[in-house]
Amino acid sequence: MQNWQAGNTSLLWTIRYNPVQHGYVKRPHCGTTASLYQDLLMTNNDILRRIRYTFDFNDSKMAALFGLADHQVTVTQISCWLKKDDDPSYQECSDTWLAIFLNGLINHKRGRKEGPQPEPEQRLTNNMIFRKLKIALDLKSEDVLAIMDLANFRMSKHELSAFFRRPGHKHYRDCKDQILRNFLKGVQLKYRANI
Repeated sequence: MQNWQAGNTSLLWTIRYNPVQHGYVKRPHCGTTASLYQDLLMTNNDILRRIRYTFDFNDSKMAALFGLADHQVTVTQISCWLKKDDDPSYQECSDTWLAIFLNGLINHKRGRKEGPQPEPEQRLTNNMIFRKLKIALDLKSEDVLAIMDLANFRMSKHELSAFFRRPGHKHYRDCKDQILRNFLKGVQLKYRANI
């Protein structure tokens, strides 16, 4: 474990090797402070949970979405990804599996294009996740801004466009967890109410 300071509050981190992601994962150790900090983080599992809840997908439907991107997962695997982090059966969802799911969601919402499916990314950034969700829901910039407004998070069209620039572009901007979290919150408010 590694000690981390947050202002006047000491927070212990647990660092462990994740064979799925072929690297080390750092998570807050159990405790009240850790729980509060965990709320600030966005994991791939959080994203799966939020999308599942927003569109009321059951585990079988979630598995079917992976199938739409030409990859098969079991309902048991889905269940492990959706469990709470402190559940003994919890498993972390890798970037590749989340990319496959989002590609399947795009095919589900927009229709599947003919020909081979795109290869899933090995590493995902929040910008890439944001873009895939924008494509899946067929959103224009004005639509995204309206969704952000539902979550009481306001930004300009110029600020939004920076998230969809290519990395290396002078106006490119990293999409922080706070932005993605508020977008998912707004999506929930917009689409969950219509189910």
